[in-house]
Amino acid sequence: MIGSLLVANRGEIAVRIMRTCRRLGIRTIAVFSDADRDALHVACADEAVRIGPAAARDSYLRAEAIMEAAARSGAEAIHPGYGFLSEKPDLPLLCREAGRIFVGPSAECIRAMGPKIGSKLIAEQAGVPSVPGYAGDDQSNAALAEAAARIGYPVMIKASAGGGGKGMRRVFSAAELAPALDLARAEAQAGFGDPALLIEKLVLRPRHLEVQVAGDKHGNVVHLFERDCSVQRNNQKVLEEAPAPNLAPAIRAKLLERGVALARTIGYDNLGTVEFILEEGFDEPWFLEMNTRLQVEHPVTEAITGYDLVEWQIRIAAGERLPALQHEIRESGHAIEARITAERADQGFRPDAGRIEGYREPAAIRIDSGVRAGSEVTLFYDSLLAKAIAAGADRAEACARLAGSLRDFAILGPATTLPFLVDAVEHPLFAEGRATTRFIEEAFPDGWAAKRPNQRLARAVAALLWLRRQREARPAADAWTGLSGFRVLAPAGGLATARLVAREKAETTALEVRQAPGGGWLVRDAEGDVALTLSVSGESFEVASADRVLRGTHAAGAERVPLVLAGEGFDIAIESEVRIAAGGSGAASGSGAVLAAMPGVVAEVRVAVGEQVEAGQVVIVLESMKLFTSLSAEIAGTVADIACRTGETVPAGKRLVLIEAATS
Repeated sequence: MIGSLLVANRGEIAVRIMRTCRRLGIRTIAVFSDADRDALHVACADEAVRIGPAAARDSYLRAEAIMEAAARSGAEAIHPGYGFLSEKPDLPLLCREAGRIFVGPSAECIRAMGPKIGSKLIAEQAGVPSVPGYAGDDQSNAALAEAAARIGYPVMIKASAGGGGKGMRRVFSAAELAPALDLARAEAQAGFGDPALLIEKLVLRPRHLEVQVAGDKHGNVVHLFERDCSVQRNNQKVLEEAPAPNLAPAIRAKLLERGVALARTIGYDNLGTVEFILEEGFDEPWFLEMNTRLQVEHPVTEAITGYDLVEWQIRIAAGERLPALQHEIRESGHAIEARITAERADQGFRPDAGRIEGYREPAAIRIDSGVRAGSEVTLFYDSLLAKAIAAGADRAEACARLAGSLRDFAILGPATTLPFLVDAVEHPLFAEGRATTRFIEEAFPDGWAAKRPNQRLARAVAALLWLRRQREARPAADAWTGLSGFRVLAPAGGLATARLVAREKAETTALEVRQAPGGGWLVRDAEGDVALTLSVSGESFEVASADRVLRGTHAAGAERVPLVLAGEGFDIAIESEVRIAAGGSGAASGSGAVLAAMPGVVAEVRVAVGEQVEAGQVVIVLESMKLFTSLSAEIAGTVADIACRTGETVPAGKRLVLIEAATS
């Protein structure tokens, strides 16, 4: 058995690998970039080594930096996880030269199956049919146009060395082909250093199916059944499950046989996944590609087989035979995984960033996570935060457990896909096992939008939580008198009225908070009063309103008021009406509040508190996805507050600067 292992990755997969190592008694070494110094995977390791600046190209993608870290820590083996260097032959070759164990397939297997063009030729040799297409050496536009015409439109352009949706374009006519080729080549070159393309028949209503295979260094190859990963956004998976629902036994048999045949053809010697596409209404699964690594969705296979696939990887890499042969591998029940990402599902899955102010996992299902309260979600890396894996005796039970647990999952700070995932799991197309890769566009034809039936109540709760913070932050004798806009009842010293402004995204609401006769609170907005009582215990709260009792979680220390109420997530800024007025009304056009137009990193703060500024003057420079945006003052006045610092990651909508209007 391996004695020490360096995990050449970050986030949830690094934490997950370390969990198996801890159970096996293997010492773990983490690597981290400057952006990940305080990350969860660093805290979970026995030792951690810095490998470079925040950008992945300067840290996690540097094979030589990984090898240097292994040498410094004395690591016996290296596990690449997925992404980064996991499907490049560089790391296993360097490990071989240095006498270290690479926990993955051989460099030869990776090299053979890496390029999509080459892997299709190998599949043909193995008798595994691929999607009809062109994978020739002639990469001229003329040759590709001729191939597209022969295949018949619509077609799909793919980067040969690609993955994760990069270098992919759908083309529906000959007129669209040339510009699509140019864009796909540029993406392929930038993303993978290889501009080679292939063209395939575009399957319009496909299911995305895959076979988990495993091989050892003694010639044994097995499958651990199949998964369905059809629910995708931007060609990246969202929901994955095992076994595949509503799959005819004959099609399933073809899948499993072809997956094993391909692995045997190349002498595969670790865990890998053979991916297929199945056109709706057809019975012939076509080979797509082989992923020569551990998959993000491997936990659903673990759930139905009972095996720890990371342990399999480690034992195989150490030279052991497969832990089980084909006749010994059984499946039981059903499992579904949801990928929770820091993204705005209501804005086409735009990545979000910022500090996680509060974090609470559901107790009923397995959670593989790479974050915790206090973690910084940056735009340097993939947006995946955690995975929720629910298992049941059958698919209906797994669906119900997953939806219920996603409602109980609280991640406060950056926007996440949690509410979208609940709607997706409960949608009839998915619940009935009829999803194809077009699921999202068919289930939500106008785009997904949060239902948010508790929005008014959430604003009222946020206002009371904010007032509670103000009270706790001040001396008892001066709890309210120091706050502009508050009137205090003289006889009792109790709060009579507070006039506040609530801001969430681009929506601003004036609120008036007052004590209700007989106890509780009344929070008035444009629609009338919301009557409620609120009980708070640490980060948890319980609110009673309109004969309902709802529970939630809030982030006690955040500048804004992030909260989850009955499974709905909110991030609400509350300020005194008078303070806002001093800045010229913090949300309207021509306001004194300078807001982050998008999530990003503060590249430059160009003003100081007390400084005089002119309308149109640049006060903040924000960097987002390598683009710089200048944020300007909308009014002339004095800088009253600066709520950010250079290098800080801020969410969209956060107030960065407050300017008090100049008086004439």
